Amino acid sequence: MGAVLNHQVIKSIGSSGQISLGKEYAGCQVLVENPEPGVWLIRTATVIPDNEKWMHTPALKKDLTAALAWAQKTPAKASNLSKLKINKAHGTKRKA
Repeated sequence: MGAVLNHQVIKSIGSSGQISLGKEYAGCQVLVENPEPGVWLIRTATVIPDNEKWMHTPALKKDLTAALAWAQKTPAKASNLSKLKINKAHGTKRKA
């Protein structure tokens, strides 16, 4: 279990409605919750774009874990290019 921090600092909200959290958080994304008037909960967050959600599914994690385990126990070896099967369509001209 991590250490619990309860660090309080007095900040002033500027005329534009902004407050500085410090340079160490510059560029970070945060969730801002307003559970009641005058109360804000600010937490750092990682946002995953909709088109990348598939990469964070349990099924993909399972497949990736299995692939990494296979890669760790399977030594790399050189390929013999002369023994590789060549796709018959490869290298042929196609009609436009």
